[in-house]
Amino acid sequence: MARRLWATEEKKVIVSSIRRHARTRWMGPVVYACVLAIVAMFAGYSAGAQSTQRKLKSRVEPVYPELARKNNISGTARVELLVAADGRVKDVKVLGGNPVLVQAVVAAVQKWKYEPAAEESTIVVKFDFASPS
Repeated sequence: MARRLWATEEKKVIVSSIRRHARTRWMGPVVYACVLAIVAMFAGYSAGAQSTQRKLKSRVEPVYPELARKNNISGTARVELLVAADGRVKDVKVLGGNPVLVQAVVAAVQKWKYEPAAEESTIVVKFDFASPS
């Protein structure tokens, strides 16, 4: 009885770990242009916000709340003011802080007056409250 030996060939396939993505050639410049447009948009926004320094004409200090005094609450309250072109505080946005302290700050800054300017501006204000001893 004759035995047949089957010989098989091994093929080595080398797969590169770096693969090229299937994309068209025009996508690179389009993506680059979009990123530049977004950066330019935000750069123009921040430059405009920095150039509008408004002088405060009248300022009302926030009153330390009685509830905060009783509960020995201290901390920081931050708000963002939207100042109209005529100098009045148009809107107050709370950025952070204890709600009891923030309420006192909002009540005070709504009474502030700034010098008139050509356009609206935003100003971030931070108040530190220390518990009275």
